[in-house]
Amino acid sequence: MDTGRIRKIIHIDMDAFYASVEQRDDPALKGKPVAVGYAARRGVVAAASYEARRFGVHSAMPSITAMRLCPDLIFVAPRFDVYRLVSNQIHSIFSDYTKLIEPLALDEAYLDATENLQNIPTAWATAKIIRARILKETGLTASAGISYNKFLAKLASGQRKPNGQFAITPEMGEAFIETLPVDKFHGVGPVTAKKMHALGIHNGADLKARSLKDLWDNFGKSGLWYHDIARGQDDREVNPHRERKSASSETTFAEDLTDPAAIETSVLTLADEMWAWLETSGSRARTVTVKIKWADFQQSTRRRSLKIPFNDHNQLREVALELIRLVFPPAKGIRLVGVGLSSFTTNTETLSIKQRAPDSATLPGF
Repeated sequence: MDTGRIRKIIHIDMDAFYASVEQRDDPALKGKPVAVGYAARRGVVAAASYEARRFGVHSAMPSITAMRLCPDLIFVAPRFDVYRLVSNQIHSIFSDYTKLIEPLALDEAYLDATENLQNIPTAWATAKIIRARILKETGLTASAGISYNKFLAKLASGQRKPNGQFAITPEMGEAFIETLPVDKFHGVGPVTAKKMHALGIHNGADLKARSLKDLWDNFGKSGLWYHDIARGQDDREVNPHRERKSASSETTFAEDLTDPAAIETSVLTLADEMWAWLETSGSRARTVTVKIKWADFQQSTRRRSLKIPFNDHNQLREVALELIRLVFPPAKGIRLVGVGLSSFTTNTETLSIKQRAPDSATLPGF
């Protein structure tokens, strides 16, 4: 890596991607609160439109809670095949400006625009042009963050949502981080944030005040990461060959299940969904994992790896059944089951399933 130059990293994040695709494709949904997911008692919101977010609805929220917050909420079944096609269209736009593209999910990616293919002088202008093309060619809006590393670019993309962009320059980096609450840091989850709060670490300035030894003693290897990002340091490169580690699908039952036949039916349905994902993505996997969440919220997993990737649909189904049968007869009710795949043989895209600051459009050279 050339440390003598300032990198220009762009983080593109589509605005309410799944819900926006549904509103685009069905004009009757425009301007209305939409949730992608199922309205079942134990369903979960996969994505929410901005109209729904005004009521407090957000992704990963139980559907019953979302309906309580927003009685007029409209649920739409997810169409991942359509989202993937649109995502491919957006990534094709990216490729006109840089070869260094690292997908994070169907709706977001890092771009290294230090040397863009169109000789556009600034990353700010590059991001603006890309966002305009996305809108023109897909009818969807995107937000962008521009900075000198990935950590700050991702933080920046959330500053002007929806349909905006924001830059954090090298001169702004450390000061920006100092005022940021630690639970807003990418890579700091709720458990870690709670631990930091207990240690008196509430924002970037508090984190920066801690020594590397102190952070290492309290957070292990992650302590080095926290030490660096508190100072605006992130040397990770945009990696176009980032490999998918795992993919999964799961379902939460309306009632806790103990009937093996009903549980097996759900596992087979999930195995079918994962095989369809493999076919769509062109990937193959050697490891299948079955996840069980019990009625008391304890979790168990059962896993099996093959020497060669699964080569047909029925083989995946059989292995998934063998794994779930290892917990039969269930000692207690089962609340949720999931089927996951890992040990991929090809590189694939990742699936997933505010403080305002001065406009930085006039900042030169960035």
